[in-house]
Amino acid sequence: MATSPLSSARAARAKIAERLKQAMLDAGLSGLELADRCGWHKSKSSRIARGITPPSDDDIRAWCDACGVPELAADLIAASRTADSMYVEWRQLHRDGLRQVHAKTTPLYQRTRTFRVYASNLVPGMLQTAEYATGLLRSITTFQGTPDDVERAVEARLARSRVVFEGDHGFALLLEEAVLYYRVCDDEAMAAQLRALLSLMVRPNVSLGIIPFEARRTVWPLEAFYAFDEDMVAVETLTAEINVSSPGEIRTYLRAFHQLSRHALRGAAARSRITRALDTLG
Repeated sequence: MATSPLSSARAARAKIAERLKQAMLDAGLSGLELADRCGWHKSKSSRIARGITPPSDDDIRAWCDACGVPELAADLIAASRTADSMYVEWRQLHRDGLRQVHAKTTPLYQRTRTFRVYASNLVPGMLQTAEYATGLLRSITTFQGTPDDVERAVEARLARSRVVFEGDHGFALLLEEAVLYYRVCDDEAMAAQLRALLSLMVRPNVSLGIIPFEARRTVWPLEAFYAFDEDMVAVETLTAEINVSSPGEIRTYLRAFHQLSRHALRGAAARSRITRALDTLG
């Protein structure tokens, strides 16, 4: 497995810093000379060149102008914005509430043909009922201290989830068995969620596997991740969403998904595990 899901973002940032440093060297400038031309503190150019301080769009423009290569600015700004999107803290994503994130990612869901989802802690968003999503998003809002727009966020989440029922989309989903028991809502809502899973399993575009408690692991439990075709993998941590776009890392996540799939129960065996969890709710 990759040593850190941050590696894609770090590699992208390092590449931008290296390209800026190379432009400075090609122009025959020292860091102090470049800082002077840009009107910066003398240490700023060094921090940017070493990848310590991420440059803003204006910083990149000023740097490229000072080096006599203004034509490089557009590509570097685009690369910088892509790097910014690789690692985004939830508090930044949710600063205006939760609804906006769901609305923003709807086009990604609509254009994705094949979803591969590994869930170790929660029912995946596209399978959530309104009541389950309400309990979950209420907890997230309270924990993060972000603006309360839970009702609108739930509506946006359900609207995004229409891809399960509309269009040409396939879903391969793996759930750790523990997910069936974690309570993020009251018992009645949890029971409804489990019954919804049983119903969704019969859809021809949905393959749902349950990794049982007793499985002999060749891949240990991981943080939840969503693979969108073979273009991107979104990894969810406590503090941030990490969007992996490096082809090598994407292949690693897809390989992990394939190996985790070997442990999963499907069909009647999976239904039995869901029914067993449902029975504990009375």
